[in-house]
Amino acid sequence: MVNTVNKTFDRYASIVFLVLGVALFFYSQTLTAASAGAAIGPKELPMFLAVALVILSIINLVQAIRSKVPDKKETGLEYKKFFIILVSLLLYALLIEPLGYVISTFIFLFVGFQTMEKGEYLKSALIAAAFAGGIYYLYVEVAMGVLPGFPFLD
Repeated sequence: MVNTVNKTFDRYASIVFLVLGVALFFYSQTLTAASAGAAIGPKELPMFLAVALVILSIINLVQAIRSKVPDKKETGLEYKKFFIILVSLLLYALLIEPLGYVISTFIFLFVGFQTMEKGEYLKSALIAAAFAGGIYYLYVEVAMGVLPGFPFLD
């Protein structure tokens, strides 16, 4: 496999995501505190994700600047993959309440994995299930947060 990089794109994308992460962090500070006995309120998860986005953006920016690999020659954009991911993201947002977090996240991740690289269905399913179930367990059981559960258990 040829290691190709588009350093210019990585630099600009990192800067955009860095700014977005900082904005998200400051916006999360305006959200209300936890209610109804939840240990984690609506501000903690966006704040955590914002910090993760900032850290990953900085790492990507540093790697793009330090990279000695020449820029990748421009190829056509993959509009089909982009629209599949966009539509699946919109469906994810619409279906998270009726299907619950675990099922809708599993479907979204599985579709995303298959869109990016077809095949290895079992591997995609196992990773999607482990991620969706693991995050649900950590957030709901350990951190005492609230996420939409399984629709058939309510």
